[in-house]
Amino acid sequence: MVANLQAPDDLSRGSLPPVGRPASPHLSEAGKSISEKIRAGIPLLRSKARESEELTWLETESMQLLHEAGVFKMTMPLEWGGLALGARDIVEVIATISEGDGSAGWMAFVGVGLRNALMLDERAVEEIAANAVDHVGPLIVGASVFATSVGDGRKVDGGWMVKGRWAFGSGCRFAPFALVGIEFDREHGSGRGVAVLTSDQYDIIDDWHVMGLCGTSSNGLKVEDETFVPDYRFLDLAEVPRRLDGLRETFSGAAFSQSGPALLLVVTLSNVAITLGMARGALDCFLEQAPKRKPFNLPYPTVAEMPTVHVAIGRARAMINMAAAVIEGAADDIDGRAIAGLSVGFEEESEITLGLAYASVLCEQAIELLQRTMGSSTAALSNPIQRFARDARVLNSHGALRIDPQAEITGRRLCGLQPFPMMGGALPDVTAPPPGFAPPPGFAPPPGFTPPPGAVPPPGAVPPQALPPR
Repeated sequence: MVANLQAPDDLSRGSLPPVGRPASPHLSEAGKSISEKIRAGIPLLRSKARESEELTWLETESMQLLHEAGVFKMTMPLEWGGLALGARDIVEVIATISEGDGSAGWMAFVGVGLRNALMLDERAVEEIAANAVDHVGPLIVGASVFATSVGDGRKVDGGWMVKGRWAFGSGCRFAPFALVGIEFDREHGSGRGVAVLTSDQYDIIDDWHVMGLCGTSSNGLKVEDETFVPDYRFLDLAEVPRRLDGLRETFSGAAFSQSGPALLLVVTLSNVAITLGMARGALDCFLEQAPKRKPFNLPYPTVAEMPTVHVAIGRARAMINMAAAVIEGAADDIDGRAIAGLSVGFEEESEITLGLAYASVLCEQAIELLQRTMGSSTAALSNPIQRFARDARVLNSHGALRIDPQAEITGRRLCGLQPFPMMGGALPDVTAPPPGFAPPPGFAPPPGFTPPPGAVPPPGAVPPQALPPR
């Protein structure tokens, strides 16, 4: 079916699809339109990337490009005037952005997180929605939601008194709300929850001075003195699986036809789409630079005419193609399951997440190969290839993407051992009681709560029948 093949005419050489690859049936016209607008702006993103790094947040013109293209409406409900795009569209758009600048791609990834905030109480959702029409940037950011170190919550009449510090509040300089993790007395639930803070309730810490993804404003947040958060802006993390599943009954569009586990997997997909786009961008920049540079110590007219360079380019291309097959294939699979009314099983979550983490590593290795092959000219801060290399290194150090922990999760299951309790394959179920925990007298789980399939207490915990439902 030649008519169904992707046309490469408007693509850079680094992002050309494999020869003969059919177009995904899950790419929508809206998703294609956003990608085309972003592709036209890739030169702008690359030219502004260094300025974003120096600022430590995304430069104004780059942010405006994402806003005008509709990036922050991708997972916004149709009922709000959003696009509610599926997984494959999200991967396509974020990968395209990241061909220009990884930090800009990360901002798009942060924007996708809006969907997770929709599991909150209706009144909290309405407050977020009130900002949806004209706001430039993500509407809400998350900081230390599933981390081991979070803030403190103290139950009071009508709500919670919250204080603490939270790391990695990506996009915090643009968002009017922040979703932060808190720990609280198990007398009131699982002991872990999230609270929504307005931007005037916390201070932004000037601590985002890092080696990669420098333009993402992933600063820490702090509340020194307790601040009040009403009950409707709090959620026990034990309710997350059920609340995410319930979004299908509340909102319409492809973004909300997926099951709860699939929604969490789309977060991981959005993350690794950045590395995929950066690898394509690095290859594109390499192909642009190679004909203009001369070898240091070999008699070829240009770097582009060196056989060793041809081998390196071919190897990098193969690594990118393999990563794309995994990432885009997983996105197509999630969209296909949503259409068929199918969910994602507990065992599948870990397998899919492991594959995505490995694909992201392949992309990082492809970028490193291209940088080493091009040589010392990539050391210049003006050369996008060095930025892609730094950004990929930092991205793959993210806790949800580190390959060895993901491999252990899957390997443990394959060896017949009890799997660790996880959410969406990549996130620890921090609501799991610690080893030896005994529930307090009168403890009751949240109304209607159902534990996620396959969830078990960690090794050394008391018998399941003695544990409070999670």
